Amino acid sequence: MGQKSNPNGLRLGIIRTWESKWYDVDKKVPFLVGEDFKIRTLIKNHYPKSTISQIEIKRLKKSNDEFIEIDLYTSKIGIIQGPENKNKNSLINKIEKLINKKIQINIFEVKAINKIAVLVAQNIAMQLQQRAFYKAVLKSAIQKALKSGIKGIKIIITGRLGGAEKARRDSISMGVVPLNTLRADIDYAFEEAHTTYGVLGVKVIINHGEVLPNKTIADTRQIFSSQY
Repeated sequence: MGQKSNPNGLRLGIIRTWESKWYDVDKKVPFLVGEDFKIRTLIKNHYPKSTISQIEIKRLKKSNDEFIEIDLYTSKIGIIQGPENKNKNSLINKIEKLINKKIQINIFEVKAINKIAVLVAQNIAMQLQQRAFYKAVLKSAIQKALKSGIKGIKIIITGRLGGAEKARRDSISMGVVPLNTLRADIDYAFEEAHTTYGVLGVKVIINHGEVLPNKTIADTRQIFSSQY
């Protein structure tokens, strides 16, 4: 059987860049990768309904001490910060206790939520958990995404759809979604919806267009964010 590769990983180093931005000697890399994983897991558990679309981790050195800078991209800035930055400061304290290093968190508010695969998948999963009919949810998500100016979108949902006894797979797509074209800016995300009749898997694949020479992903996506 053919094996499908992750569209995001397939484009790393070609048109996409890494979300962990640091270098170190080889023997330290496994430990630091594990540390990054712990940080990302802690952030997602700290904000279970925050709709965080991206977490970037940068490791810097100041006065021989390692310093970590974390950029959070979210559509709900108020949940991340909290009243008087209480949520943000609480997260900083948790991460510093976990890894024993100084942390700085920068928060960016994302405007175009219907163009980002992670946010679309999270929104679909949330509605499914609230017992919305899956076909209506998928059609609504696709219509909103197409209105935002993307080139194509495909949504795949698997599990006991509508509470059926037998699990199955359903999908809906509109526009062009060329997964094998490496210059195509494909945004992919997977989320789980935990319902009363089982877990549903939601995959969202969005095509933002081709990244031609002298252009970047930022040019094709046109997703603007504000720092707080």
